[in-house]
Amino acid sequence: MAVSPAVTTLCENSNGVFLDAAKLLLTYADNILRYPSEEKYRSIRIGNPTFSTKLLPIKGAVECLFEMGFEEAETHLVFPKSASVEQLRLIRESIAAERDQRLRGGQPVQPAVQAAAASASASASAPESSAAASIRPVSPPPPQPSSLESSMSFFVTLQSNFQHVMLYENPELQQKARSCIPHQQLSSAAEHKLKEVKEADPECKLGKEDFLVLELLRWFKQDFFSWVNCLPCSSCGGQTQNARSLSPTTDDLRWGAQRVEDHYCRSCQLSTRFPRYNNPEKLLETRRGRCGEWANCFTLCCRALGLEARYIWDSTDHVWTEIYSVSQRRWLHCDSCENVCDKPLLYEVGWEKKLAYILAFSKDQVVDVTWRYSCKHPEVLSRRTRVQETWLLHTINGLNASRQQSLSPERKKELTERLLVELVEFISPKKPKPGELGGRNSGSLAWRIARGETRGADSGTSTQADGYVFTPTEKEKGDRLLHVRYSATKDQYCRVSNDSEVIQSWDQCVWNKDSVFRKVESDWQMVYIARTEGSSMGRISWKFDFAPAGLKIKSLSVMASSQTFHSGKVCWQLQAGPITTEFSGDGKMQSFQSLSGSSEFIVVAGLSGGEGETSWQHTQLFRQSLKQTEETSFEILIHLEDA
Repeated sequence: MAVSPAVTTLCENSNGVFLDAAKLLLTYADNILRYPSEEKYRSIRIGNPTFSTKLLPIKGAVECLFEMGFEEAETHLVFPKSASVEQLRLIRESIAAERDQRLRGGQPVQPAVQAAAASASASASAPESSAAASIRPVSPPPPQPSSLESSMSFFVTLQSNFQHVMLYENPELQQKARSCIPHQQLSSAAEHKLKEVKEADPECKLGKEDFLVLELLRWFKQDFFSWVNCLPCSSCGGQTQNARSLSPTTDDLRWGAQRVEDHYCRSCQLSTRFPRYNNPEKLLETRRGRCGEWANCFTLCCRALGLEARYIWDSTDHVWTEIYSVSQRRWLHCDSCENVCDKPLLYEVGWEKKLAYILAFSKDQVVDVTWRYSCKHPEVLSRRTRVQETWLLHTINGLNASRQQSLSPERKKELTERLLVELVEFISPKKPKPGELGGRNSGSLAWRIARGETRGADSGTSTQADGYVFTPTEKEKGDRLLHVRYSATKDQYCRVSNDSEVIQSWDQCVWNKDSVFRKVESDWQMVYIARTEGSSMGRISWKFDFAPAGLKIKSLSVMASSQTFHSGKVCWQLQAGPITTEFSGDGKMQSFQSLSGSSEFIVVAGLSGGEGETSWQHTQLFRQSLKQTEETSFEILIHLEDA
């Protein structure tokens, strides 16, 4: 009898196909058991013709290798020294038992997985539809010979990610993650913000979990995890350069670090090792890395708090998380590196990525979610050339059928209904929101330029598309008043004049921004808006327009705070038509009678100057202590009258 989902799936193949695949699998396993110290038996080249033709297309075969303990490397499947030999032996004996039974003429074990899965899928979607039919589990066909190599590589990526997310379901690992998370603090903050929103909008349908997600994202980026470009020298503390790759140690491999970077210090000629750990348990300890480490650890934290989360893999070299919102009945895009939520067009529009394949992996299923992240579907489709679309669909359905065979009919129905909702969402491309227009903030300037994710803004040569405009609401029209405050510590705007409406995130109300970002200094417990690293100039503005409401300015007062160091300079301006008025950012309220009678104006802050490699930090807007939660960094008070 099969003792694992992978072996059970393998048993569904015809007798001849099963026996051929079993022979190869047993050979791989036996070689490791007989010659445990021989490295050559611990790896399988993905391009090997035997592997590609006799195992890769066979349902359940590669899954068996992963369950034995094999892991994905760049060109091979590798059985690391840290892998459990007992687990390998268990899967090997299960396959051998089935093979012996079939060779003796016994009936093969044929669990009716396909029939059960198809039945569950059909019952979940009441009337038959093309969408429901497209997600019904079927056997994955062998790839066409012309795309065999590409299909092999893609299939291994699917398998590896699908297997990896099961780590997040380990109860002991989830408990370890919970011990690192200030759950009560985040939960209380989420309840407080939900209460504020409900008071402002009694019809709001958001739930506490939605605000918990926002709090978890904020905590993870500001307090828990740190970005690594190059580690400081472990001897002199100076800057290093990523010089080359080093060989992983046994301990590195134990924690999934197939790659180790050499961060070399030119001053003292010392190398500092930076293993790229792939095990989220280790990342709870190191708390550092790039997007791979961030998404890996953050997704675990989401699961540890009981949030339904999935790991998102992008073929253009980025990863993030999606979290299912029960109250909104949809999946939310969450990027822990950027501390953003529900901005799926950020990559295509803001970073100008040329997207092709984006896949979501959870404990229950794989979903092709590419279309959520694009508003240019025809362009994306033209780039999807690595594998045939029918092959991808069949392969994903086959993986899902295998993973879901132990699920209850109710859970299968729930997953199918969710997928149908997603498919409907994918049909109509969305328009980008203001928060999705900017370039990437995480990582060094050189790293972002190399990846083409700056959108030109970091060099100061281009400007973000125009964004948010403050216009009076019905209440503000009636009161003839528009009053806005921004808190850098809370990172939120409060529209006092509109029943204290709260708008999260500094860039959500920005008209235009160029080479600026929100910086949190966890060690000094300070926060501010600064120029992006390496930029000589930065610029940010907010726009107010009263003409559509038939109103004009009666009186205007502005308070802005900024701080400079060394030769850094911040220039504050009010622009209204041909009138430009400069003012200081001294944190005091200032009145501007010269703008009375104007129907619109823009507040502009220009950042420049500074010295050395840290010049970008020498001009700071809204600098505040993270402990000053009630302080206002920026305030605008406008009394209005009929035009």
